[in-house]
Amino acid sequence: MPAADAARLAAILEDRTADISAAWLDRVVAELQGRTTRAEAQREQAEILDALVDGLKAGGERVDAPAFDALRGLLAELSAARARLGFTPRETAVGVFALKEGLYAVAGEGDAADVADLTALLRLVDDLGLFTFESFAAARESIISEQAEQLLELSTPVVKLWEGVVAVPLVGTLDSARTQVVMEKLLQTLVETGSEHAIIDITGVPAVDTQVAQHLLKTVVAARLMGAECTISGIRPQIAQTIVALGIEFGDIRTKATLADALVAALRSNGAARTPAAVLGV
Repeated sequence: MPAADAARLAAILEDRTADISAAWLDRVVAELQGRTTRAEAQREQAEILDALVDGLKAGGERVDAPAFDALRGLLAELSAARARLGFTPRETAVGVFALKEGLYAVAGEGDAADVADLTALLRLVDDLGLFTFESFAAARESIISEQAEQLLELSTPVVKLWEGVVAVPLVGTLDSARTQVVMEKLLQTLVETGSEHAIIDITGVPAVDTQVAQHLLKTVVAARLMGAECTISGIRPQIAQTIVALGIEFGDIRTKATLADALVAALRSNGAARTPAAVLGV
């Protein structure tokens, strides 16, 4: 699109702003059905239109042109905000695609030259709509990734059971990403508390296969490098049978059937021999 054509398109948008905006706004409000106020939609629409006109005046020919940097930034921010608020891709992209409603209305009243100009503008709007959709998808992926990390943090707590004894109660599947989080949190807690014993409780792990066992061994080795002895608790009969059938070797790693047994063993290793009843306060 030559610079002269871009300037002519900007002039059309400025001359017919009222007509274009009215049809555009009606379509957006109808599509969003109360998800946003008319005043808010009108404000967003005005910002988009102003940025589009400025880009055209600056000679912008394609969506990725430097002249449209401000417009792309505006659409990216809008897409990210809509993604955080739970809008759908359609509800987000309609804010741009609905501009075509206003352009159609203007095209029906213009001459052949205006129609040709508006056709070029419609193609530009399509590209802007696709950019908005892609920005929304990227923003939503980022949000999902952040939420997954937060859930991972919450699902792998490290708790102090006793002076010098910490525990990691695992629930659910243990994969590589979660193992890394467990290691980091466990090692950090060992440093902060100066604990000499760590208990990894797998009562809530539904199944133990070779991969899960490898993840457990890595966590134990990492804790040992920090000077802490590890005990794996929660070895149920089914888990024990699976471990034997798979030929998994835990070597000299201490294992216990329950978390209470592991805590008693840790306390006795500290020289504080107690009965299970005393430890549990019963």
